Amino acid sequence: MEKEHLEMILEDINGKFDLVLEGQESLRQEMHGIRDELSEKIDTNSFKIDVLNKKIDAVAVDLQSHRADTEVHRGYRVREE
Repeated sequence: MEKEHLEMILEDINGKFDLVLEGQESLRQEMHGIRDELSEKIDTNSFKIDVLNKKIDAVAVDLQSHRADTEVHRGYRVREE
C-alpha cells in the first residue's frame, strides 16, 4: 500500500511539474514576442530621430545662410538674447 501511495504522490508531483514547465514556456514565448516588438519600435524611433536630425541640420544651415545674408545689408543686426 505504501508503494502505491508513493507512486500516486510522484504522479501528482510530475503533473504539477509539467504544468510549471508549460507555464514557463508560455512566459518565454511571450517575452520573446515583447522583445521583438520592442526591438521594432526602437528601430523605427531610431530612424525617425535620424531623419529629424538631418532636418534640423538643414534648418541650421539655412538659418546660418539667412543670417549671413541679413548682416551684409546695412543697418540690420541680428541680436541674440
